[in-house]
Amino acid sequence: MATMPTMPTEMTEADLAQILFASRLQESQGPSDEQIRSVVEDGLCACRDCAAYVAQEAGDHPELFARRMRWALDAVSHAFPSPVSAA
Repeated sequence: MATMPTMPTEMTEADLAQILFASRLQESQGPSDEQIRSVVEDGLCACRDCAAYVAQEAGDHPELFARRMRWALDAVSHAFPSPVSAA
């Protein structure tokens, strides 16, 4: 029985979305959750300046920034679902 992937510890959804945003993966490619997880996990070590890159893109291309960041946040949320707490 496969386990659900979980978000890496001490990383927020926004942190992971910045890594995805800074990657070469594009929404138009229709990436699978597995591809998104792979790109994010590979980027955890490689993307030391993701926040700086994201900020630069926001300034350089504000008309594209919001859409790409929304996609990155949605994709990360879907690829790394939050554990459901038992009530």
